[in-house]
Amino acid sequence: MSTLKTRETLTKSYCQDEQNLREDLAAAYRLIDYYGMSDMIYGHISLRINEEPPIFLLKPHYLFFDEVCASNLVAVDGNGNKINPTDADISPAGFTIHSAIHLERPDANVILHTHSVNGMSVAAMKEGLLPLDQISMAFYNRIAYHDYEGISFDLDERDRIFASIGQKKFLIMRNHGLLTVGRTVAEAFYYMYYLNKACEVQVNVLRSGAKPNIPPPEVCEHTARQYEEPSYYDEILGNWKANRRLLDRLDPSDRE
Repeated sequence: MSTLKTRETLTKSYCQDEQNLREDLAAAYRLIDYYGMSDMIYGHISLRINEEPPIFLLKPHYLFFDEVCASNLVAVDGNGNKINPTDADISPAGFTIHSAIHLERPDANVILHTHSVNGMSVAAMKEGLLPLDQISMAFYNRIAYHDYEGISFDLDERDRIFASIGQKKFLIMRNHGLLTVGRTVAEAFYYMYYLNKACEVQVNVLRSGAKPNIPPPEVCEHTARQYEEPSYYDEILGNWKANRRLLDRLDPSDRE
């Protein structure tokens, strides 16, 4: 497929919406850094801006998260080719992980992957995430796990990543980090913030040496279903709008 044809398709489908999508994605990068979940230039957030042909946005590989803005995000196709050849390069490992899910799931518009200390700590625990508090119960029996295979340079791993996550929204990449899937940037960011918070709680509880108090399975499942009520998206959207206001007060250059 030629670059010209891909760009024409992209423009016809997203000429009015792409700037808003870019601004939301740049904001997510900045917020992940603000809340202490970034890992220098590593970790990734991607956003699908065209389904057919598949086009995704990722940050330039060698930028810190707090340097990302709407205009420097890189659009790539399903093979990792840059739509604009003059754009910066993206992370090969990031493309492997994110395209594995984007290419297989229509609902996976946004994928967020972090290497936070608490996330990597729980990813190194055999028991995975435990339902220790109200936050972690949102993920009860809803987290997938992917065994570590090394740095994700091998495109063959994509099939195994997708086999691991299936239709779930949350993936703990063992000995690696956390991953969330959302229909919107707001959704993927909300899930990551609280998945990381759940990991933080678990690390603190286990570090204390106290015996954890885990509620009965039926209570954990009930709580998880409460988070899945359609009306709960109002909470997700409200949190996102508050965070966008926060960024606008601190530094609105993510919109540039």
